[in-house]
Amino acid sequence: MLKIAFNSIYKHPLKFGHRFPMEKYELLPQQLIRNNICNKFNFFSPSPIDKCHVFSTHCSSYYNNLINLSLSKLDQRQIGFPLSKELVHREHVIAKGTIDNTHFAFKHGISMNIAGGTHHAYRTKPGAFCMLNDQAIAANYLIDNKLSSKVMIIDLDVHQGDGTASIFQNQDSVFTLSFHGRKNYPFRKQKSDFDLAFEDDTNDEVYLNALQEHLPELVDSFKPDFIFYLAGVDVLKNDKLGRLGLSLDGCKDRDRFVLELCKKNAIPVQVSMGGGYSIHLKDIINAHSNTFELAQEIFF
Repeated sequence: MLKIAFNSIYKHPLKFGHRFPMEKYELLPQQLIRNNICNKFNFFSPSPIDKCHVFSTHCSSYYNNLINLSLSKLDQRQIGFPLSKELVHREHVIAKGTIDNTHFAFKHGISMNIAGGTHHAYRTKPGAFCMLNDQAIAANYLIDNKLSSKVMIIDLDVHQGDGTASIFQNQDSVFTLSFHGRKNYPFRKQKSDFDLAFEDDTNDEVYLNALQEHLPELVDSFKPDFIFYLAGVDVLKNDKLGRLGLSLDGCKDRDRFVLELCKKNAIPVQVSMGGGYSIHLKDIINAHSNTFELAQEIFF
């Protein structure tokens, strides 16, 4: 059975009246059930992560400042949301959901987190809506507990996973891969193990050809025993923060290729949903829903 991390706390940014469509965290589960892609038994509610799992990825001084709401003004501005105990608690729940996902992925081949993909969080600082790097924390959890020896993080959000790249820059057991917009945030990129930057308005054909050319070769070369997939849908043409030119079908073909590759190679995969800021909320929901529908189709 496909297991999906979702907790009502995920939708708390709605309180802040933010300009970006955070309603997706509430509406996506509703659409998955309404369209018979999932039922209530697919969902589980994570508890907050224990700090011992955070310290493998984030330094203690940063973490303590975060939970005590004593980050510098610069760091608080980097987050993009008003810093609050509710927001910090939300990050703890999302990160634990991604760790929980790894166990379900070992059992069922795949597991998914409605939220997550907080790839701009560095070891020592937050960035762009990200405070605790959920997939980095879960990758270190697998390595530290000897559940995996070689982990690959496939980051196809339109923005480079700069925090993730920085965290693992000297760690051979984790391979970081990022496909992203060349002219998009972050404007000062970090060095992943493999980076591919696309020009503005890159279309389905160019993007998918590049994915099909590089990803199988990298998987064959690195031979991961676990994959994290960040399936951001901000690659869509009408995304307010994107700059690329993928169609809804192109985004779905992207997800299909990644998930079929994991299935073909019998590599467990955890999926976090990442960004999506299209001008039409329905496009965000439909693009994310496609990812869950493909997971059901390919793995179950």
